[in-house]
Amino acid sequence: MNFDVRRVFAEKRLGFNTEAVNLLNNLKENIYLDKLKTLRILNRYDVSNIDEEDFKRSVTAVFSESNQDMVYFEDVELSGHVFAVEYLPGQYDQRADSAAQCIQIVTGKEKPPVKYARVFVLEGDLSKEDIEKVKNYCINPVDSKEAELSKPAALYEEYPVAKDVETVNNFINKSKEELEEYRLSIGLAMSSEDLLFCQEYFKNIEKRNPTITEIKVIDTYWSDHCRHTTFSTIIENIEFEKGTITEEVKKTYDEYINTRKFVYESKEKDVTLMDLATVGAKELRKSGLLDDLEISDEINACSIIINVERDGKNEEWLLMFKNETHNHPTEIEPFGGAATCLGGAIRDPLSGRSYVYQAMRISGSADPKQKIEDTLQGKLPQRKISTEAAAGYSSYGNQIGLATGYVNEIYHPDYVAKRMEVGAVIAAAPRENVKRETPVKGDIVILLGGRTGRDGLGGATGSSKEHTEESIILCGSEVQKGNAPTERKIQRLFRNKKVSSLIKKCNDFGAGGVSVAIGELADGLNINLDLVPKKYDGLDGTELAISESQERMAVVVRKEDMEKFSEYAHEENLESTVVAEVTDDRRLKMTWRGKTILDIERDFLDTNGVKQKTNAEIAEPLNTKYERSFESKNLKGMWLENLKDLNVASQKGMIERFDSTVGAGTVLMPFGGKTQLTPSEGMCAKIPVENGVTDTCSLMAYGFDPYLSKESPYHGAMYAVIHSVAKIVAMGGDYKNIRLTFQEYFEKLNKEPKRWGKPLSALLGAFKVQHELKIPAIGGKDSMSGTFKDLNVPPTLISFAVTASNVKNIISPEFKKSNSNVYLVKIKKDKNNIPDFEDIKIKYEAIYEAVKTGKILSAHTVGYGGIAAAISKMTLGNEIGFKSKDIMLNNEYFDASYGDIILEAEELFLEGCMAIGITTDEKKVSINEFCISLEEIKNTWLTPLNNIFPFKKDVSGVIENYSFNNKSTSKSNVSIVKPRVFIPVFPGTNCEYDTKRAFERAGAETEIFVFKNLSSYDVKDSIEKMNNLIRQSQIIAFPGGFSAGDEPEGSGKFIAAVFRNELLKDAVTDLLKNRDGLIIGICNGFQALIKLGLVPFGEITEIEADYPTLTYNKIGRHVSSFVKTKVASNLSPWLNGCKIGDVHYLPVSHGEGRFVASDKWIEELKKKGQIATQYADIYNNPTYDGFYNPNGSVEAIEGITSPDGRVLGKMAHSERLDSNLYKNIPGNKDQLIFESGVKYFK
Repeated sequence: MNFDVRRVFAEKRLGFNTEAVNLLNNLKENIYLDKLKTLRILNRYDVSNIDEEDFKRSVTAVFSESNQDMVYFEDVELSGHVFAVEYLPGQYDQRADSAAQCIQIVTGKEKPPVKYARVFVLEGDLSKEDIEKVKNYCINPVDSKEAELSKPAALYEEYPVAKDVETVNNFINKSKEELEEYRLSIGLAMSSEDLLFCQEYFKNIEKRNPTITEIKVIDTYWSDHCRHTTFSTIIENIEFEKGTITEEVKKTYDEYINTRKFVYESKEKDVTLMDLATVGAKELRKSGLLDDLEISDEINACSIIINVERDGKNEEWLLMFKNETHNHPTEIEPFGGAATCLGGAIRDPLSGRSYVYQAMRISGSADPKQKIEDTLQGKLPQRKISTEAAAGYSSYGNQIGLATGYVNEIYHPDYVAKRMEVGAVIAAAPRENVKRETPVKGDIVILLGGRTGRDGLGGATGSSKEHTEESIILCGSEVQKGNAPTERKIQRLFRNKKVSSLIKKCNDFGAGGVSVAIGELADGLNINLDLVPKKYDGLDGTELAISESQERMAVVVRKEDMEKFSEYAHEENLESTVVAEVTDDRRLKMTWRGKTILDIERDFLDTNGVKQKTNAEIAEPLNTKYERSFESKNLKGMWLENLKDLNVASQKGMIERFDSTVGAGTVLMPFGGKTQLTPSEGMCAKIPVENGVTDTCSLMAYGFDPYLSKESPYHGAMYAVIHSVAKIVAMGGDYKNIRLTFQEYFEKLNKEPKRWGKPLSALLGAFKVQHELKIPAIGGKDSMSGTFKDLNVPPTLISFAVTASNVKNIISPEFKKSNSNVYLVKIKKDKNNIPDFEDIKIKYEAIYEAVKTGKILSAHTVGYGGIAAAISKMTLGNEIGFKSKDIMLNNEYFDASYGDIILEAEELFLEGCMAIGITTDEKKVSINEFCISLEEIKNTWLTPLNNIFPFKKDVSGVIENYSFNNKSTSKSNVSIVKPRVFIPVFPGTNCEYDTKRAFERAGAETEIFVFKNLSSYDVKDSIEKMNNLIRQSQIIAFPGGFSAGDEPEGSGKFIAAVFRNELLKDAVTDLLKNRDGLIIGICNGFQALIKLGLVPFGEITEIEADYPTLTYNKIGRHVSSFVKTKVASNLSPWLNGCKIGDVHYLPVSHGEGRFVASDKWIEELKKKGQIATQYADIYNNPTYDGFYNPNGSVEAIEGITSPDGRVLGKMAHSERLDSNLYKNIPGNKDQLIFESGVKYFK
């Protein structure tokens, strides 16, 4: 084998270099480098173990694209200021990994080692200081470093042989002072008391010194992140400062004490934050009001039992939901931290064998517009954190195929102390699919999914600490790197009933790695760390025990089911390895290199360390409301100023980088109305039934205001819960069926009573609502380390409200028509700003009943920004104006009156509603003495964050209307009643279920096949099986997704590499030339078709430099929204169900959807009728306006065909369709593409 290192550079051609252009503009704008004239970015790949011929093939098929890239080899001369960036050793590099996988496909051999770096070339009169500024902007030392410019002699990583695990010398005899010195020296998160407790255990029980592995595992096991030690601390004494509000808080505390007596009766139970957070649910369960809660020892996520109606029949399902934070990781490495925040949130309900189908993201940031020079020492710039975190979370969700239904970033100056990054997910599974059984002696534990590396080492303990500049620099290894395609495979595997029925118990690999994920599965375990699959050599036993490498599951099955489970895993292209066995000795044991390195009693581990004790003091709040001030003195000026507030202003440019429609279950789009400008109140999606049709859906909404919470944590939490409930009501849900989960995020409390008073006060406020409205919090997540030096995050309790409903009852906030009445449902509140809960019950119940009878057309809660913000947003979606009644609300227009709801209705249906105005067909808001046009409202609202998160990018030019009339309808020469559709699934494919359902609805038979590439044998076997399946099918459908994560730098390369295999190339040629077959590719599938040449040529061919292509969106990010497309040609049989000029409203979701072709090629495509569909504006004309043509495609081209029309490639997701979806998007959404494809053969 040739071990020589070969090097290649790929650089995007002019016009394709979107990333370089955007970075250049960012550097000029943010670090004021006016002398920087040009910036180039080159992707550098080093590869070895590959011969010259295979290298040349890989250059054109993997590392570059001839119609987008310029290619240079190692002798290239780069002028200017040059530096390169690469990941730190041990960090997962998706681009290098995907490149190696693609080379394996191209060559048919084993994966070669590939190393990747990004090379930056700066030109201009720059000083050394200027260059350092650019490097600091481009290199995050937590996960990356400056790379050498010279080529290495070899790519084989020489990992030092790991040393044997050491015993901690003289541990059991150390003095208290020596123990404390030891604790600090190795960076333990446990307290001094905990370490003394460990010493006592090993001295008196084990009668030996512990290994370093044992100390590190105990530290991880007992960390605040894993065991909620802060929330479990005993609060011995509580003092209430004298005051009117603390008197209210004291009353709630007394209610809590009485509830404890009812729940626990005579049992002794410590007063803790955890008890206060959970006692409300216990009270309702004991009262018989929580019968839908799934009771199990296996706690993966909140889980309730719901009825799902499928095809007219009722079925019992489990609805699971979970919230997760990654505040610390996102603060230090925003992309990876936010990505794995979502990955971790998904894995919890996924380990419960439910299918995760929708996500919500709530983040907290200081001002992202802050100047970079004002960044705190030791911190990343707020803009960089905010933008890269959004990119990371969306990248993971988009790749795994999870619809992100709601996104909101909260801005507050105190989040400069530490970022807030919260992910919440919804999942579901038929109840019969989920078995929950206690493991017994002889059962085995299988490690499923990803391999283990050094990423995430110490993540659990690191996230439990407060930080300084020095500690942040030292914690790079605590950041995990996500691999969404692998987690997608686990999603697919666990959705299979045959697989889930084999699983007795399951745990995801989150905080603590093997030690916690496997260690929690049974009371007695023997874990063989030598069997744990590794990413690379050199890991020692301790690292293998606590690494938090992502995308892994620990699964308990019976020994006799082991082979069957492993076979199912292999069919999904997943590695699975037996690593442990269940015992009955109540001891956790780990061996490595044949030696026992951990052997601890379960009873000791389960103590969770020394029981901590503290006191709390609840201070009298200064205010019960947050009073905002305005520079403007008149109402119109205040109205516009209110729209500019960062917590009111549009976040469209950020939100629309998250795929919101994958899975074909989204009921409400994030933005509604014909303009897609009215934000939704929460998220709603159908339950993900695999077969059949359901109208059962889930709803989720959040509530939280950091400004109110800082004034009064009690009121902040109380109204967080009320606001989340009000949003569910405003979406058409029944408040009585709501279940809650909380996210707490507070400063490091230490032993300071006043600090402890904040979360205590907040949880009392949340308890008050649960107690009064009889709706419980059945889960939550606490993060109690929001401190950086002397800075603290605002007291944070986010309430997530969840319920199930029927899609027919779901409403959205955009005004629906003119001449409707607009009412304000106002909740009664006393002088201390405590709501009348009976009033809430009456009014929310009345709203729910009115929604069910169709009396309410739209609804919007009153939150931050007040009535003014709500009315403004309601008008924008359908451009329907508002005229106020002759009432004087004045400053009340801007009050955050949580609990209040604005309704659009034809008539009054509830006593006590205030009629505040009517809707009009005039495009303006008229408030007594002033008017504002909707255009001014829109522009004012869209502008504040546009420089951070651009919402559109226009392209100059005018497009002439075009059409091509074929005059005759094409039909197959072969008549088949049920044509067979072959749907290949590659690593990263995520639209296969949607595509399958669309074809089956149309009357076809479908075959999904998972391409396997764990070994060269798997590749060969997969190709042979695909060849057979294609020859038995009439249609090939390439579904959407991110094949190999759209890497290496370019979408669809993996698929194209597979189909260039001669066997598959021949099968495709036979389908098209001899069997009159059809091919369709949507989104990622379209990208594959164009890289193969199947469009526009109708055959697999070599790609030349001037051929049409798809490249990065002009806006430089992923786009997800609805577009209007117009049928321009009837050449294709896929469009036989449409007429020329028909328009359809369709979801798009892509990062590389911009169609690019020369004038010569455009004329050729027009002449032959190959331009199938175009993006159209409000007047149905093709356009370059970025609102309507979101990727900037030339000639607004959305889809093209082969010369005979039988191969169709398109970007918009026509397959993401079902009844009662996208209720806030008007217009016809069905192109009848799949029906037309099936009818072609009849």
